[in-house]
Amino acid sequence: MDCGERSTRPFIACADAGGFSLGKGSNGMDYIDRMGLAVGFDGVGKTFGAVRVLHDVTFELASGRVVGLLGENGAGKSTLMKILAGYEGATEGRVTVDGQQRHFAGSREAETAGIVLIHQEFNLAEDLTIAQNIYLGHEMRRRSGLLDDDAMRVGAQQVLDQVGLKRHPDTPVRELIVAEKQLVEIAKALARRARLLIMDEPTATLTPGETEALFALMKRLHAEGVTIVYISHKLDEVERVTEEVIVMRDGRFVARAPSATLTRHQMANLMVGRELSDLFPPKDPAPQMSVAPLLAVEGLEVPGWAEGIGFDVRPGEILGFAGLVGAGRTELFEGLLGLRPHRVQRVTLNGRTVHIRSPRDAADAGLTYLSEDRKGKGLHVDLGLRENLTLMALQRYARPWLDPQRERSALTEAVQHFGIRTGSTEIRAASLSGGNQQKLALAKVLHPQPQVVVLDEPTRGVDVGAKRDIYFLIQQLAREGRGVIVVSSELIELIGLCHRVIVMRGGRIQAELSAAQLSEEELIGHATGTRH
Repeated sequence: MDCGERSTRPFIACADAGGFSLGKGSNGMDYIDRMGLAVGFDGVGKTFGAVRVLHDVTFELASGRVVGLLGENGAGKSTLMKILAGYEGATEGRVTVDGQQRHFAGSREAETAGIVLIHQEFNLAEDLTIAQNIYLGHEMRRRSGLLDDDAMRVGAQQVLDQVGLKRHPDTPVRELIVAEKQLVEIAKALARRARLLIMDEPTATLTPGETEALFALMKRLHAEGVTIVYISHKLDEVERVTEEVIVMRDGRFVARAPSATLTRHQMANLMVGRELSDLFPPKDPAPQMSVAPLLAVEGLEVPGWAEGIGFDVRPGEILGFAGLVGAGRTELFEGLLGLRPHRVQRVTLNGRTVHIRSPRDAADAGLTYLSEDRKGKGLHVDLGLRENLTLMALQRYARPWLDPQRERSALTEAVQHFGIRTGSTEIRAASLSGGNQQKLALAKVLHPQPQVVVLDEPTRGVDVGAKRDIYFLIQQLAREGRGVIVVSSELIELIGLCHRVIVMRGGRIQAELSAAQLSEEELIGHATGTRH
């Protein structure tokens, strides 16, 4: 956008023209202030072994623009951006930055050039502090050559204040919840003083308030001239914060258009390459309250997170759990499954009292849990797809010795049933895109055929086409007579899927709403305590 031209889009601010100069940021890091970078992709291709993931990708990113990069999981978006940011090398083609061909030997070289990637999957060292993570690879030193921990704490605190994370810089990252880790990733990028900032699903775990704070930061960066590439499956966000969208499909560039000229429905259709009908399946009638519950929980307490919790779920019912980050939803179910210390008066499953001390006890009783942290707790990403799928049902494949051929047959069936997109089944789970990792995690927890399924943020980081697949899968699980519990921060998801929704606030149940009572206003009101 020319600075003589005023944007009619409320998010977009006009950047001052001008050059750049070297200087010191308030955090002590060297930076180039601050005009964004122009990038060109010319015939870029990428293969991993025999699998081709990018095909002759050619397009340009203008300097100082906010561009939405859209596509289904596996479309090649993240791979292309990893090439730009120095994490991967292109197999063919070339990348230009401000008209000069560049091939970065690593992410640090790209960051020196002003290109910073905020990863969809966290790239943090769990045993280091927040400050140490923010400055990892860019440590500040005293004249003696020793690390200047005091200066790094000060710099870290400044960027933590900008992203709204109220944690001390010396806090170990392992003590943070998922949403807080996301904010640390964003703070890291701010500390690098990026001229081109790539944001890969940055709001996937953030509350509405945290998301608004991020958008305010983006607006400020855009006003300073920073080029921003915004990758998200939340099309309402893309519509709101970007000037134009670029769409990829099956590793190819397929379309670009000004954001203001496309509806969300048109964006979704471009992503999947077909007309996308209703996102949610028609909601089946709720089970009668006279039907005996499959799962009933009484007096559950997770110290520091939840107390006095009681609920039940019936066969064929989809029960939602809503609440702000920190409300205790995830911790509640981690306690129920024996992943956290807990106390409970009674848990009955299919009419039988059960004592759950570990996830194995839960699985044996017919209860399973899909973690919101698929990389850290949902999958063993360094193992193969087959090993991940069968891990919770090994007794089925070991009689007494493990039968890899039967495992491969089960994996082939799961790949087809869950729509896992992979060029080969003989790869590590880490090689899958985020959305396909999520589908593998779903296949894993459902493989033992549980009676009750707890799905924590089941569509986090998943594209609109895969979301629809997962929603119809959830309905199918309920139609098979299972009880399904969905923990989600996406209110539309809960409204579109659930027969009932329990709202938590401050570790307690604030409200229980029937399908007829569900609306965004009701859910937000109870989650924030403004409605009783």
